[in-house]
Amino acid sequence: MDKQKTDDEAARPSGWRGSREGWLAAARAALLESGIDAVKIQPLASRLNLSRTSFYWFFKDRAAILDALLEDWEATNTRALIAACEAYADTIAEAVLNVIGVFLDETRFEPRFDFAVRGWAHRSDAVMARVTAADEARLDAIRAMFQRFGFDPDEADVRARTVYLVQIGYIALQTRESLATRMARIPAYVKTYSGQPPDARELARFHARFGFDAKAAEDRARA
Repeated sequence: MDKQKTDDEAARPSGWRGSREGWLAAARAALLESGIDAVKIQPLASRLNLSRTSFYWFFKDRAAILDALLEDWEATNTRALIAACEAYADTIAEAVLNVIGVFLDETRFEPRFDFAVRGWAHRSDAVMARVTAADEARLDAIRAMFQRFGFDPDEADVRARTVYLVQIGYIALQTRESLATRMARIPAYVKTYSGQPPDARELARFHARFGFDAKAAEDRARA
């Protein structure tokens, strides 16, 4: 390990300071692992095996990297959910599947990131304001999705809240389910959220998106 570390250092150009993306990734990892108190300049420098002064080539101060973390959260989790709400769908059931799908794909929407930012918000009014704004933007997108399929504004609002607050409950409680368990519940979730179940083709396309074999899962459950 020490030899690998030495080789890595030798391969770096003279005056290596890392990159903005590298510092931000380290900050995000620290936030997810240990909370906002872990996002401090010297611990991040140690994590990256860089000097503390290297940080200031990319960020003015700690507040700047904290703001960048919030921007990253908004650009990933919030934008992913809005994009899912706006994605093409033939039916409201298919549209709801698009929304459920984004929560299942942690490369698009990362539950741990949401959980960490929400925990941070309890300690900062400014961060709470950002979280509140993000929640409203997400709800607006889900409401608009329902209205696109003919639901009146009041019903669209309640259905949007049902979809979103259930998912935030999953995140807040840190609920972990196997993919098979989640997939088994999805038709009933879709019917509850939209008033109609997905048809067989919609469900098959959804399963294929996640490489899920429903028949194999049934066979395993019976074995």
